[in-house]
Amino acid sequence: MAKETKYKLSAERLAEFKDELSYLQTVREKEVAEQIKEARSFGDLTENSEYDEAKSEQGKLYSRIAEIKNLIDNAEIIQVTEDTDEVGLGSKVTALDLETGTEETYQIVGSQEADPAAGRISDESPFGKGLIGRKTGETAEIDAPAGILQFKIIKIEK
Repeated sequence: MAKETKYKLSAERLAEFKDELSYLQTVREKEVAEQIKEARSFGDLTENSEYDEAKSEQGKLYSRIAEIKNLIDNAEIIQVTEDTDEVGLGSKVTALDLETGTEETYQIVGSQEADPAAGRISDESPFGKGLIGRKTGETAEIDAPAGILQFKIIKIEK
């Protein structure tokens, strides 16, 4: 049997997925069922675009429900350790780009929580991999598509 992929999530993100699943299964599922019922009342289903759209929406809904169930079933809660001075999952890292001189703060998260625009970097990304295990004052070399980037770690928060 194939090994299931584990998804690294914070406890907060897992709770968000559970809330979304509950909403989809209770409220949204009833709304879509009502759309299908209403579209059926329009008559001939072979040329009924409202029915086709409602069925398509139902398929998307069930797909999202299955995706969230899989995430929840295979979630691995990130345990943030307070007693280490190394970058790890859940760490907030302030780093200085040695090329540009700009200082940025990032949080290292699991791939399902990544949002680079919000400063949440996946532990599986080149940048995340390059920072993990580093300590304050160390320089991380990141092998990015644009070339090798160097960042000096200024501060690590847990």
